[in-house]
Amino acid sequence: MGESLAPTPLARLSRLRPDWCRTVAARRIAAAALVVLAAVAAVRSDPDGEQVDVVVAAGDLTPGTQLAAHHVRVERRPVTTVPDGATTDPAAVVGVTLAGPARRGEVLTDVRLLGPRIAEAAAGRDARIVSLHLADGALVDLVRTGDVVDVLAAPASETGGGARPRVIATRAVVVLVSEKAQGPGAAGERAVLVALPEHAANEVAGASLTQAITLTFH
Repeated sequence: MGESLAPTPLARLSRLRPDWCRTVAARRIAAAALVVLAAVAAVRSDPDGEQVDVVVAAGDLTPGTQLAAHHVRVERRPVTTVPDGATTDPAAVVGVTLAGPARRGEVLTDVRLLGPRIAEAAAGRDARIVSLHLADGALVDLVRTGDVVDVLAAPASETGGGARPRVIATRAVVVLVSEKAQGPGAAGERAVLVALPEHAANEVAGASLTQAITLTFH
């Protein structure tokens, strides 16, 4: 007799096995994908882990502004966008003088505020900030923050024929130029603040008490 055309149970099982294996593999892949998606969702559901509170300007600010509480606000920013030296405590900046202009929403850093950090950033370790009152008031309008200048001094009472002006400091970095007084009848001498190494700063500060001061630009 010829072989039966009906497949045996073993033959039927061997034919079903590939589909069963593929089903198990698909389930495992789907399970792994769900685990990955759950991990991503867990990270995204906690954005605070990637953000930090920083102090920003509440409005446009001019150089020389003595910061008050209404000048600043606290905002949360992504850690990757926060610059080094960012201020995180608003109380720490109240009463501090702003060294340069700041736009609304700008993060206030240590080098935006007058103090040891801005002096160090401008003129190196142990630098000092010195206030200059220039003999030529019109020269103040030409000075800008970041300018590199040499400081010259001459006896204020000199009428000619006496000692020549002498250079008392080189490569001073301007960190602040005070704003013009506003309002009717406003007047007042404007100051230029420069950063210098300690010895040069003391020399300039002493000379400015008795001598006329001027600048040359690099």
